[in-house]
Amino acid sequence: MLNDRLLVAVEGDPAERRSSAGIVIPATAAVGKRLAWADVVAVGQHVRQVEVGDRVLFDPEDRAEVELDGSTYLLLREKDVHGVAQPRGTGEGTGLYL
Repeated sequence: MLNDRLLVAVEGDPAERRSSAGIVIPATAAVGKRLAWADVVAVGQHVRQVEVGDRVLFDPEDRAEVELDGSTYLLLREKDVHGVAQPRGTGEGTGLYL
């Protein structure tokens, strides 16, 4: 990867999604702009705030697809990332109340 580029793997089919009740919502039912989550696979040498393995939030309209070894990935710039997910806690230490 060069400069400020990210190579990400999108989770599932970004076109259709499921509701919390399990109902499949097709892409044609999309009303507004919807952001998507992806896992970072590789980063360029000038990327400062994202690391390999992070989950990032991005706009699926601004994307370039690339196929490597039979898998489809997206190529993004670091400035196109809207957010980075915080890792889930392991349940150890303070903050876990039973």
